[in-house]
Amino acid sequence: MTKTADYRKQLRETEDWDTFLMAESGLPGPRGNLALADAAADEGDPTRFAHWLTYTAETAPTNTPGEFLALCGAVGLGRLLAEGHRDVLPKLCECASDARWRMREGVAIALQRWGDVDMSALVEEMQKWSQGNLLEQRAAAAAVCEPRLLKNPAHAEQVFQILDTVTASIAQESNRKSEAFIALRKGLAYCWSVAVAAYPGVGKSHFERWLESNDKDIRSILRENLKKDRLSRMDAAWVERAQTRLDSA
Repeated sequence: MTKTADYRKQLRETEDWDTFLMAESGLPGPRGNLALADAAADEGDPTRFAHWLTYTAETAPTNTPGEFLALCGAVGLGRLLAEGHRDVLPKLCECASDARWRMREGVAIALQRWGDVDMSALVEEMQKWSQGNLLEQRAAAAAVCEPRLLKNPAHAEQVFQILDTVTASIAQESNRKSEAFIALRKGLAYCWSVAVAAYPGVGKSHFERWLESNDKDIRSILRENLKKDRLSRMDAAWVERAQTRLDSA
């Protein structure tokens, strides 16, 4: 039995879910219990999810057990979305701009659940999010840049359109010390490598276009992606050439 399956069984036998979830959350600590969050999303219902989402950044700050309940609520919305309930999208989009980074991760996990059952719908919606605020853009990139979702070549061009749109916003941003900008930059520092490794035929050319950028943050994002082992395994010679172009520009 997997951890998630075991937690699902325990939840079915537990009356006070909130107390159990907070006790087993792993918070405060470096890592939240994502297996438990998945179990809560699988076993919960819309009423529970709505209740957990009332644990806001003000009442349940970062790295507290209450934050874990909010994360479970976000992942739960992902299960509903995967079941066809698109009416939860506005709430998920709101959660994407939450001040707590774990909540933002919860949104990405939720969206990826949707991608597991309908990747075409996910990329279509994320093209809209990619034109939103910085944290919505970060959610869009993180949602689609998950290796298990990038299997169908038909989605490649849309994925790179999302990354191109989001990367272009970096150059247009004036406040580069904001938490939102930093979160977006960190996300893009790995997202490109995931997508290029999955779709090298399309991805290399999209990535190479950004090698001509003079923006210091975009160039930093490209450098971080070129350090990723997944790209070296894909094509070490291409990585070396791209790095040389960056260094010589």
